[in-house]
Amino acid sequence: MAAAKILVTATNYSVLCKEAKQRLEEQGCEVIENKVGRPHTFEELKELVGDVDAVIAGVDTWDEPVFRLAPRLKVIARFGVGVDNIDLQQARAHGIQVTNVPGGNANAVAEIAVGLILSMLRGIPLLNQSTKQGGWDRFVGRELAGRTVGLLGFGNIAQLVARKLQSFDVRLLAYDKYPNLKQAAACHVDMVDAELLLRTSDVVSMHLPSLPDTYHMMSDAQFAMMKPEAYFLNTARGPVVDEQALYRALQSEQIAGAAIDVYETEPVQADNPLLSVAHLITTPHTAAETYETYTRVSLVTAQAVLDVLSGRTPQHLLNP
Repeated sequence: MAAAKILVTATNYSVLCKEAKQRLEEQGCEVIENKVGRPHTFEELKELVGDVDAVIAGVDTWDEPVFRLAPRLKVIARFGVGVDNIDLQQARAHGIQVTNVPGGNANAVAEIAVGLILSMLRGIPLLNQSTKQGGWDRFVGRELAGRTVGLLGFGNIAQLVARKLQSFDVRLLAYDKYPNLKQAAACHVDMVDAELLLRTSDVVSMHLPSLPDTYHMMSDAQFAMMKPEAYFLNTARGPVVDEQALYRALQSEQIAGAAIDVYETEPVQADNPLLSVAHLITTPHTAAETYETYTRVSLVTAQAVLDVLSGRTPQHLLNP
C-alpha cells in the first residue's frame, strides 16, 4: 500500500490510541491528529482535507461541502457508533466508504448512564460541591430500588443498561419502534408504547439515535406526561431532545431533575440557559470516554482504514 495521509479528528489519539497509531504508521501512513481538542469547524476542516486519503472521524460534520474539498478521500471510519454527522449518500456519490464501530462504546455509555441515574437520585454532584465549600448539607435523596426505569430505545446500550440495573431491584420498561422481544425477555424488560413508558417511569433514559423521525422526540408534550417526581437522562444524541422544552420542564418543576451528556449544538455554549437550571447534571459528551473504549474503537477504525486503502472490504461498511 502506498503511503497515505490519515486525518484523525477524534481527540487524544497519541495518548489513548498508541497501538492503533503505531499500526497505521507501520504501514507507512502519516497520521495527522486533532490539535484543537474538540470537533472541527468547516473552516478548520477545509484547511486539512485537501490531500487526505482517510479520516478517523469524531463528531465533526462530514457532508457535500467538505467532500468537494477532499478529492483523495476514500474512507471515513467513524470513531464510535452514531453517524448522524456524516452524509452517507453524498459520501457514496464521492466514492467514500463509511464505517463505524457498533457496540464499541456500549459498555462505557451504559455504565455512565447508571452512574448518572444514581447521581440524580442522591444529589451526588451537589453534595460533592457543597462539602468541598465547607457545607454539611443533609440532602434527602431517593432510593432506586422499587422504582420503574423506562428506556426509550432498546439497542445495545439500552440492553446493557437493563442488565446492569437488574441488581437494583427495579421494574424495567422499554420502547422501541422495532422491539427485540427475545432480548427484552432475557433482560426482564416489558416492551410498552412510548406514552405508557413516560407516564409510568420514575426515571426515563434516552437511547434513541438521531434520525429525522426522532428529532425533538422529547418536547413539551412528552415532558408533560412524566410524573413530577420523575427524572430524565440523555446519553444518546442531543437533537432527540428539545432543549428549550427540557429547560421549561425543569424550571417549572414539571420533572424532578435531569442529567444530559449530549446537546443540540456541541460544544455546548456557556450561555445556554439550560446550564443555569438547578437539578440538572451535565457532562461534555463524555459517556464513551474510557481507556477501554479508546483501545477497542481505535483498533477497529485503524483496520477499516487499512482495509479500504488496500482494496479490501472493511468491516461495518455503512454505504456499500
